[in-house]
Amino acid sequence: MNEIQLYFPLGLEHILDPKGYDHILFVIALCAVYQWASWKRIVWLVTAFTLGHSVTLALATYKIVPIHSDIVEFLIPVTIFLTCIFNFFNQSIDKPLRTDNRQNAIALRYVLAAGFGLIHGLGFSNYLSSLLGKESNITLPLLGFNVGLEIGQFVIVIITLLLNYLIVKILQVKFREWNLILSGMVAGVALTLIADKWIF
Repeated sequence: MNEIQLYFPLGLEHILDPKGYDHILFVIALCAVYQWASWKRIVWLVTAFTLGHSVTLALATYKIVPIHSDIVEFLIPVTIFLTCIFNFFNQSIDKPLRTDNRQNAIALRYVLAAGFGLIHGLGFSNYLSSLLGKESNITLPLLGFNVGLEIGQFVIVIITLLLNYLIVKILQVKFREWNLILSGMVAGVALTLIADKWIF
C-alpha cells in the first residue's frame, strides 16, 4: 500500500479522535465567531493554522527541533483559552469589513492561528513519531498524515458551522450571545486542561 494512503487515515483519525479533543476544541474556537457566509475567511484561517502546524510537524518529525512533551501539552490548552478570549472581544468579526480596526482584528486572527499552529504541530509530531518507528524515509508518511489532519479539520469546521446555523437561524439565538456561550464553554474546558497540565 502507498505510504500516503496508509498514513492519510491515521492523520484523519488522530484529529477526529475524541481522546485528543484538545485539537478539536481549538478548531471549534477558531470557528465560533463565523457563520456560513464567511466560509472563505474560515478556509484561510484554517489554512493559516495548517501552515503553522505543518512546519513544526515536519521539523519535529525530522528531529530538527526538540519536543518537550510536558511543555507542549501545557501550551496547547493555553492556545485554546487565548483564542476564546479573543472571541469575546471580537464578536463582530463575522461582518462586512468597514473599519480598519476590524481588518486589523482579522489579520491578527490569521497570525495567531499560524502561530498557535506551530505549537499544535509539536503535539501532532509526538503521535506521528510513535507511528513511524524507524522508517528510513518519512516524507510520504508525513505528507499523508498532514493531509489527513487537514481534511479532519474541515470536518470539524463543517460540523461547527452547522451547529452555529442551527442555533442562530433555526432556534433564533442571537449570534453574539451564541458566540459567548460556545467560546465560554470551550474556554472552561481549556482552563481545566491548563490546570491538569500545569508545569510551574
